[in-house]
Amino acid sequence: MKLRNSFCTGIIIAGLFIISCQKQGKLQDNKLISDSIKKQEWAIVIHGGAGAMSTENLSSELDKEYRAALTDALNAGKKILSEGGTALDAVEQTVRVMEDNPLFNAGKGAVFTHEGKNELDASIMDGSNLAAGAVAGVTDIKNPITAARTVMTNSQHVMLTGAGASQFAGEQGLEIVPPSYFYTDRRFNELQEVLKKDKNGTVGCCALDKKGNLAAATSTGGMTNKRYNRIGDAPIIGAGTYANNNTCAVSATGHGEFFIRWTVAHDISALMEYKGLSLKEASELVVNDKLVKAGGSGGVICVDRYGNVSMPFNSKGMFRGFATADGKEGVFIFREE
Repeated sequence: MKLRNSFCTGIIIAGLFIISCQKQGKLQDNKLISDSIKKQEWAIVIHGGAGAMSTENLSSELDKEYRAALTDALNAGKKILSEGGTALDAVEQTVRVMEDNPLFNAGKGAVFTHEGKNELDASIMDGSNLAAGAVAGVTDIKNPITAARTVMTNSQHVMLTGAGASQFAGEQGLEIVPPSYFYTDRRFNELQEVLKKDKNGTVGCCALDKKGNLAAATSTGGMTNKRYNRIGDAPIIGAGTYANNNTCAVSATGHGEFFIRWTVAHDISALMEYKGLSLKEASELVVNDKLVKAGGSGGVICVDRYGNVSMPFNSKGMFRGFATADGKEGVFIFREE
């Protein structure tokens, strides 16, 4: 009887311990993951698209240009976060820097459709309240990411498309440009080659600010040679962009149809929330297991509420970079880096 009582007492104590642990955080791999874990004061991670880039097809000169451009974008976000700015401001302004750089397939560097036009998409999400905004198929808004944020803050909607999005942006005082602004010889020549295979690319940013808020933003010019006003995952919340203070912020790049069908960005968050996976475990599972099995190529950047960063991709390369409050940072292109 004594032994039985001791056994029961042990069960009760163990149960109380588990309940106590659950109140503090999550049990993961028999280790307590609690809010008391030391976390970064702020963190930022960016991408400039994933694809077939390699040391063989990217000249040393272009390599330097891309790394400099990634560094410029990263520095814009770092400055905002280190000075106590919001994650939302950081992701928007960082993406704007990339939208204004013709090296990236977003904004100024957007690729051409089959008809020889530029159609741009973007989305943004606030992890503190799950507010989100997006624009799709726009042709004359200089910075689609700012239009997306304005949809989030100044309208009752989440996504606006085409002419309606442009009308709204104009009424809100955003900069409208002639469609010719987006023309670049490099992108036009890609179309004229009739492409050996369709190219795609996107830019994105995720950030954690000093107040513990997460945000994500994504912007793209879509796929070269796309037809029928095709829209990919970039402006779709839960597919190409997602942020939730309870888990993480995610921005995706790659073959959008797969990211939409597998709701990639939200799936990473859900695996963390419902299965207790770490950021790295969840993002690696989705990108290098689920997507690979489905035949989808691309990658994601993400940051969790502790400032941990993950940048998995299943393509040959991905333009990417990160920085954290403890001084760690870097920009990368190829898989072996």
